[in-house]
Amino acid sequence: MTWRASVLTLFPGVFPGPLGESLAGRALARGDWALSAHDIRDHGIGRHRNVDDTPFGGGAGMVLRPDVLDAALAAIADDRPAIVLTPRGRPLTQAMARALAAGPGVVLLCGRYEGIDQRVIEARGLIEVSIGDYVLSGGEPAALVLLDACVRLLPGVMGAAASAEEESFAAGLLEYPHYTRPADWQGRRVPEVLLSGHHAEVAAWRAAEAARLTRERRPDLWAAHLTDLHGAPVAAAPAAP
Repeated sequence: MTWRASVLTLFPGVFPGPLGESLAGRALARGDWALSAHDIRDHGIGRHRNVDDTPFGGGAGMVLRPDVLDAALAAIADDRPAIVLTPRGRPLTQAMARALAAGPGVVLLCGRYEGIDQRVIEARGLIEVSIGDYVLSGGEPAALVLLDACVRLLPGVMGAAASAEEESFAAGLLEYPHYTRPADWQGRRVPEVLLSGHHAEVAAWRAAEAARLTRERRPDLWAAHLTDLHGAPVAAAPAAP
């Protein structure tokens, strides 16, 4: 069954964007996954297709109307999880991307302006997802990020399945550093172990580097990794200065 992504947006021309290039684009052309962008304004109110209104309680900005969004969602509703991209949502993680990629696909709602009416989130049981602790002009860039994270995990999209198993977050750690030719560049040598041909030593070096980088740069991930290993919370080591 083809993995399907439907995006509700005020700017359907944003899609497929970068998802139409490289591995994701070739997979899209092959039919390994499908993408459709739906204009929320098609369900707007009145002659001018209004989609928003002023917020109750006052304040700056405009809020997307619940009746408009509900009609837009009803037009494509099925058994796929429906997600709204918002800074207040649960963080997008590799585990979430893996779970979504294993399902039938996703329906993504991209907010704009000041936000969307809370009632449609509750009535439709929308899953709120964030790609980071910052604010964007709209949900479209976040939707592209989420889709890229999922599509690359679909069968046949990536050339080597092993690549996905070794990259950052696959095992709860950041990925180890990579090197290629030339072995000596501007006086910077590739670590000798990588030139040794000893696969066990290379694997050990990569594991140690992944642990070091995670401990230094993401103490939160390191603490979670230690919890997974030991079955109980362990104090995270302080990040390197």
